[in-house]
Amino acid sequence: MQWGIKNRLARIFNPETGRTVMLAVDHGYFLGPTRKLENPRETIAPLIPYADALMLTRGVLRNCVDPESRIPAVLRVSGGVSIVGPSLADEGLTTSFEDAIRLNVSAVTMSIFVGTEHERETLLNLAELVDQGETYGIPVLAVTAVGKELEKRDARFLSLCCRIAAEIGAHYVKTYYCEDFEKVVESCPVPVVIAGGPQLDSFRDTLQLAHDAIARGARGVDMGRNIWQDEHPVAAIRSVRGVVQENMPVDEAFELYRSVAGR
Repeated sequence: MQWGIKNRLARIFNPETGRTVMLAVDHGYFLGPTRKLENPRETIAPLIPYADALMLTRGVLRNCVDPESRIPAVLRVSGGVSIVGPSLADEGLTTSFEDAIRLNVSAVTMSIFVGTEHERETLLNLAELVDQGETYGIPVLAVTAVGKELEKRDARFLSLCCRIAAEIGAHYVKTYYCEDFEKVVESCPVPVVIAGGPQLDSFRDTLQLAHDAIARGARGVDMGRNIWQDEHPVAAIRSVRGVVQENMPVDEAFELYRSVAGR
């Protein structure tokens, strides 16, 4: 792995722990102004001090994140679909690599849709992105998306997705937590981070998700709605960070959440 890619990955993954707390705020590319992300700048600003990286689109990066901020950007470069369209899997590349370079990003990211009619197109797009990433020294994060079919989130299917992404050359992979998650990690030769997914029933469930994923080999989390849709988003990200970066037990992290939230 070349120096530039290693350097950029070290911005995203804390070199002391090898882990990351990514804050996902790219949802608008297919959901539009979803709840609590209607004004991205207001949502993002108080959370930046506790995140290791932001996952977002070029529009939100340019318009809603101060250029003086030192937060690493993981730039979503795929899209072209919406929640009201016929298929979330029919994504294409929406951002040139030259624009990613102009934005000084630490990584680029796109979704792959294994097992759908658009599997081949998204995998070939990933291969193209990896080629460009290797040319310019910018790592690529592959997101193993499942579209609207959340029932696909089992270890066998996610292991298939993650391994294919790694084989094509992704430098790290984002996927879902599942039963037997350690099998997903063991069969993937690059780091795996977990998605938070839709907001869970309670914030303690979110902390348990992060804890269990780390315990079974995840190298971090990339959470969005379970952070910024929470009633106390700063308390939420601080306690998730406690679990991921400080090895806090769930009970201790939940007490931190309650303390910061003023409960």
